[in-house]
Order: sequence, then structure tokens, then C-alpha cells
Amino acid sequence: MHPVLAGLTVFSTSAAVLVLEILAGRLLAPFVGESLETYTGIIGVVLAGIAVGSWQGGRLADRIAPHRLLAPQILLGGVLALLVVPIVTALGSALQGGGPAAILLLTTAGFFAPAAVLSAVTPTVIKIQLGDLEQTGSVVGRLSALSTAGAILGTFLTGFVLVGTFATSDLTLGVGLALLAGGAVAWWRLGPHGDRRLRGAVAVAVLAAALTGAANPVCDHESRYHCAQIVPDPEREHGYTLVLDALPHSYVDLEDDAHLEFDYMRMFGDVLSVAAPEGEPLDTLHLGGGALSLPRYLDETRPGSTSRVLEIDPMLADLAERQLGYEPTEAIEVVTADARLALEEQPDAAFDVVVGDTFAGLAVPWHLTTAEVAAEVSRMLAPEGLYTVNLIDRPPMDFLRAKAATLDAVFDHVAALGAPERFAEDEGGNVVLVASHAPLDLEGIAAAIDAREGEQVVLDEAATAELAAQGAVLRDDFAPVDQLLTPLAP
Repeated sequence: MHPVLAGLTVFSTSAAVLVLEILAGRLLAPFVGESLETYTGIIGVVLAGIAVGSWQGGRLADRIAPHRLLAPQILLGGVLALLVVPIVTALGSALQGGGPAAILLLTTAGFFAPAAVLSAVTPTVIKIQLGDLEQTGSVVGRLSALSTAGAILGTFLTGFVLVGTFATSDLTLGVGLALLAGGAVAWWRLGPHGDRRLRGAVAVAVLAAALTGAANPVCDHESRYHCAQIVPDPEREHGYTLVLDALPHSYVDLEDDAHLEFDYMRMFGDVLSVAAPEGEPLDTLHLGGGALSLPRYLDETRPGSTSRVLEIDPMLADLAERQLGYEPTEAIEVVTADARLALEEQPDAAFDVVVGDTFAGLAVPWHLTTAEVAAEVSRMLAPEGLYTVNLIDRPPMDFLRAKAATLDAVFDHVAALGAPERFAEDEGGNVVLVASHAPLDLEGIAAAIDAREGEQVVLDEAATAELAAQGAVLRDDFAPVDQLLTPLAP
């Protein structure tokens, strides 16, 4: 085997492993969220596959003529890569919303085998190249370096370029087909040359490719950040839900911007009702935009209001305009940026209300939950301004306690709104917190809930302080949000 071909083989197969590892985050996100725990599971499982594959690949290369092993390894790796999408899609629905156990099971089912098989290629190629014991160190060092270089390129190319350019399922299909092509070349150059076995390998590869193509895509629209679907409401003629990573995120009525469908959005509306007298305009900052439901609501119900929206994903504003009835207006300014990075650019005391709605799919960006962010929001608020933030938690509601403690460390007044079962820790779901340096009009908020016949209750400042006393303040150097959201967390 020519040294150049040997180097290209280990470079390419190692790159394929890391491409699949990066894609795993996007493929798993619709089912188990995209969080620190998700990536921890992915990295751990793929590393385990690399370790097992390298070890067992070396053992096999000592027992079987390595030139007969190489082509089947690459072909099998291609078949397993093609099976990733159908496996994850088939199992994902059953494991949707699960914690670490679901993450590990889904990742192992989809990615352990291809990582192990493709990692067996490097020791096999090394064995083929070791024709002179005096060159052992040079051969092993060169091929190991090329293998690592391929992994690095696969990581950078996928994360910085490919995911933002192609659909995840198409990328997975491309990896599988490229490996099959490489395996065919290796078969032709090195053997084994049995036509029957080759025909069998081709048949299996075709079946795997067909399964990949037949797997129903979870995403109608995909970006670097989200897997999105737009789902019509069967009970409301002009209603549509924007679903991000399998979680309903925003709702719009194409004929009525004043309609707020989700309970947490209605609670935002209740808070806005006391921020200024009815009908008066508000200057607002929104951390997270989604389908721009709340800015559109303000524009409709409080003419003259301004909304600056910090949204990291440009696809969402584009979908809102192209498919969800949003007509750009000077009253709504969409800034494409990570909200955390854009906060320091906002002026002092400029906003009557800051709205935090940054849950993305099944996870929340932890860097927007900390006391440092709350302090930045405090700086931007007018003296009597309100900071209201949505969160999703589940029993035992540890994230709610921590978020309440975080706001309590920065603001003078903090209260919570939500369904009674949330505070009784009987059921998970949305809770809205509201904070200010000025006294809160909790009676006005409660009256707004009653006026719309809502089932939510207002947890007063004393009761919210009791929650806060049981939580740890989230800071930039300690914000274990994923763990707090996990039912298994202590």
C-alpha cells in the first residue's frame, strides 16, 4: 500500500468519525435536547468507540492478514454511518425528553459502532505499512499524526461550515457514501476479491442508503442552532406553531397579532399590563425572538411601542417573515447576535421592560441565566422597569429555586407566576419570574390573570424569597443549569 494512500485512508476515516460526532448533537437535539449533558454523552460514547475500535482493530490485524481487513472495515463503517439517521429517528421518539440514560442509550445505538469500526482502520493500516521494523516509530508516528489531523479537520469543517450549509441528514448520507466509495477503492487495490462477497457488501450498502433516504426528516428547516418545524393548528384556522427541536416554541395567529396562545406568553402579557397604563407604548428589549410573537403583540396592543430583539438564529426571523405573517416594521428591530454578547452594547436605563425567553428546544443557554446577566439587565432598565423571564422546570424544581435566588441577588423585588401545580412540585412546566428595583404591582398582575380567566397564581415576594433561599445563585463560574433541569439531579 503506497504511503500516500495509507495516510489518506487514516486521515479520511478519522475525519469521518469526528464529522459524525459533531452531527450527533444536531441529530439528537429534537429528542433529548442540545445541552451540556447531551454533548457529554456524545463525547463519552464516541471516545469509547474509538478506544474499543483501536484496541480490537489492532488485535484483528495481528490475527488476520491486514490487507484483507481494510476494505471490509471501511465498507462496514460506511454502512453503519448510513444507518445512523434511521436508528436515531426510530429510537428517538420513544426516548424523547429523557435524561442522561436516554442520551447514552440513543448515542450508543447510533454512534458507538461506526466510531469503533472506523477507528479500527488506523491500526490496520499501520500493520500494513510496517514492512521494516527499523521504521516502526516513523510509520506509527506519521499515521497517528495524520489520523489526528483528519479528526481536527472533520471537527472544524463540520462545526464552522457544513452544518450551516447542508441538512444534517444529507451530511450523514454524504459521509456514508464517501466511505463506501473509499471501501470500494480499497477492495479493488487490496482485496479480498471474491465477487460474491463484494456483491453482498454492495447490497447491504444499498439497503442502508435506502433506509437513510426513507427516514422521515424531523426538521422542515435547519440552521446552525435549531431544527425547526411550522405546524398548523387544527383547531384554529390561522394558527401556526413554531416547533424548535421538538418543543413548541412560538405561536402566531396570522389574522390576529394580539392573540397569545401559550400560557407563559399570556403571563408575559399580564406582566406587561402593569408596566404602563393600558395602551401606552413601552420600550422593550427581548432576549430571544422565536417567531416574534411578543413584539408583534406589543405593536398591536400598544401602538408606538418599540421592541429590540436579540436573536442568535437568523433563520427564525426569516421564517417569521416568509411563513408566519410577520411584516417588518420600524417598531421591531431584530439584531442577529448572541444575546449575551449584545447586552453590553445596550444603553443604560433605556428599557421599560426586558423579556427573557431563551429556552431553545429542550435546553436553555446557561450563559443567559447568571447573576452577571441579571446585573446587565438591571443597568439597562429604567428606574421602575421590569425584568420578566420564562423558565421551564420539572420537579423538584431546582432550576426555579436557583433562578429565583439569582434574581433576588440582583433585584430588590422578585415574584413568580405559574400554575399552582408548579409551585406544589406536582408537575413540571413553565414559570414566569418578574423582578424590579421598584415595588411590583402584584395585585394588578393577579387582576390581569383573573380578567382572562387564567388558572395561574401569583407567588408573592415573601413566598418567592422562600424559594430563593433554597437555591444557589447562578454565576458565570458556577451555573449547572443542565443538571438542575435533570430529574436525577440531587
